[in-house]
Amino acid sequence: MIIDGHPKEKEAMEAFHQGNRAEGLKIQDEFIEDLRDAMKTQDHCSCKKACKFHGKCIECVAIHRAHQDHLPNCFRIMVNQKILKISELTEHTIIDDLKK
Repeated sequence: MIIDGHPKEKEAMEAFHQGNRAEGLKIQDEFIEDLRDAMKTQDHCSCKKACKFHGKCIECVAIHRAHQDHLPNCFRIMVNQKILKISELTEHTIIDDLKK
C-alpha cells in the first residue's frame, strides 16, 4: 500500500475542509483499516534506506521527534513540496538567495 498522497485520505481531508467532520472521520477509519490489512502482507514504508526501524512508524517518528535533528526520510518529499509552494510566493527567490 502506498500511503503518500493516498486518495482515500485526501477524500477525508476534503470532507474535513467542507466542515463534515463525521464523514472525514469515517473515511479516515476506512483508510486505517485498509492500512492495517495491507501491513499484514505488504511493505508500506516509503523509505529507501535500510533501517532498523523500517516500517515501524511509531518508533521512527518518536525517535525523530525526540532528537529533532532532521526529518524521517518518508517525510522529506512532503515537506519539500510544502516548502516549494511557500517559495512560489516569492517567485522562488530563496533559491537565488541561497546560491549567494
